[in-house]
Amino acid sequence: MDKFTTLTGVAAPLPIVNIDTDMIIPKQFLKTIERTGLGRGLFFEMRFNQDGSEKPDFILNQAAYRKSQLLVAGDNFGCGSSREHAPWALADFGIRCVISTSFADIFYNNCFKNGILPIKVSAEDLAKLMDDASRGANATLTVDLDSQTIKGPDGGSIAFDVDPFRKHCLLNGLDDIGLTLGKETAISAYEKRHSAEQPWA
Repeated sequence: MDKFTTLTGVAAPLPIVNIDTDMIIPKQFLKTIERTGLGRGLFFEMRFNQDGSEKPDFILNQAAYRKSQLLVAGDNFGCGSSREHAPWALADFGIRCVISTSFADIFYNNCFKNGILPIKVSAEDLAKLMDDASRGANATLTVDLDSQTIKGPDGGSIAFDVDPFRKHCLLNGLDDIGLTLGKETAISAYEKRHSAEQPWA
């Protein structure tokens, strides 16, 4: 998993409440268990017309936001079914951080496991960030995970909370497999001891 330390980039405003996982990645894209290639399906029904052409009004189809790595979204982001394809699609598209007032629990947990930082802020702070994000190419935000701050284009700063263990994992690029491999020496020692003590097992 890629490390998350500091991220600076154009933030895309998505002021829609209750964006569910089917809106993030529709069901027809769930046939794969690969984490790559899902970026094409991200927000598919909002991004594309039935003939496959882009909807010019959708934020990620606009020139200033095509390469956004940050989303500033409405309340209750990631609700709906518990598909891990949702953070996979966001990550494959290039989104590394989503800022909202609230997230669905399963989606929130899945983000951390896939290298995405979901940040909860107050409604007042979200309004400020949404305004910043509406400035197009000038909507540059800097998210510093170590200091737990979001800096806006005007130099203002917003602090956010994050669980210390999850912070450690993101800063060091550790998913569940990485955490297990970090204990490889202890696991190997246990296996040798167990094999010596119970060779029949």
